[in-house]
Amino acid sequence: MTRLRGLWRIEPPDRAHDRTGFASGAPELDRYIRELASQDLRRDVARVFVALQDGAPAICGFSSLGAASFQREKLPAAQAKRLPHYPVPAALLGRLAVDEAMQGKGLGVFLLMDALHRVLLASQTLAVHAMIVDTRDEAAAAFYRKYGFVPFADNQRQLLLPMATLRQLLAL
Repeated sequence: MTRLRGLWRIEPPDRAHDRTGFASGAPELDRYIRELASQDLRRDVARVFVALQDGAPAICGFSSLGAASFQREKLPAAQAKRLPHYPVPAALLGRLAVDEAMQGKGLGVFLLMDALHRVLLASQTLAVHAMIVDTRDEAAAAFYRKYGFVPFADNQRQLLLPMATLRQLLAL
């Protein structure tokens, strides 16, 4: 469990957490936490983490992590030259959303940093070259670029954060 100044705690979801009122402004993300996240957890295709305020069961935000890989050819030539010709291992930040009532309060950044920290810990056991995120729009892409994510050569809304950059970011 991760905490931020006593405001939020992050933990795996359970039945006591209220997802019914979650509204991020993105219907596909709202539907995911309400209807699909539990299935992904049971099937071992994602790990989901929810943010809660102390003493309240309502979900304030969430993130999901999974495994991924990519081909080096998707990267700009300078980044690709040192990578193998077989699929490069990565972590996937599948989803990250904050309830509208909590937006603008730093929870999105807190969820992102929590996800980065979890990937850093996993990288001590499993090879992970980078974290990947597929953004839903330009505003989301801009959010991730502020933290060092760079676009793939063939898709400006699919972003990558190399582990070296992730380590530097968390060392601050």
